Amino acid sequence: MYATTGLPTSARDIITLIARIGLGAIFIAHGWQKFNEWTIAGTSDSFAQMGVPMADIAAPVATFVELIGGALLILGALTPIVGFLLAANVIGALIIVHLTPTPFVDQGGWELVAALAAGALLIATAGPGRLSIDRFLFAGKPGKGRKHASDSQTVPADA
Repeated sequence: MYATTGLPTSARDIITLIARIGLGAIFIAHGWQKFNEWTIAGTSDSFAQMGVPMADIAAPVATFVELIGGALLILGALTPIVGFLLAANVIGALIIVHLTPTPFVDQGGWELVAALAAGALLIATAGPGRLSIDRFLFAGKPGKGRKHASDSQTVPADA
């Protein structure tokens, strides 16, 4: 079966898996840095210096959204929720810290957080592909508006 992109579904699934692994690894790395290198307390202090509201709450939330969310993204588990949480996390960072005239990350710019948010939103809305935990968790559970072959009615031959 071909999607509107012209790529076979299996190719789209592999590409989506690669994207999930790449994005998830970046999120895990940033969460691990906050947890292990900077510690939650250090991250909280850093957030407070950057003007992040409620830094004592924001630091552990951001840390664990990135760590756990990154892992779930790689697995393709709870993808719509995880994708939106990860995107909200980095959009918050963009608005509070990285909204500068320059896009370049080495100058404190917004390019990395914008790219991470775009990728997380894309996967949240397009779905994780067939190579995901979500496929197994939600297989056979039709979503709103989906029509399955078993839903169709037979039409008499003389109709």
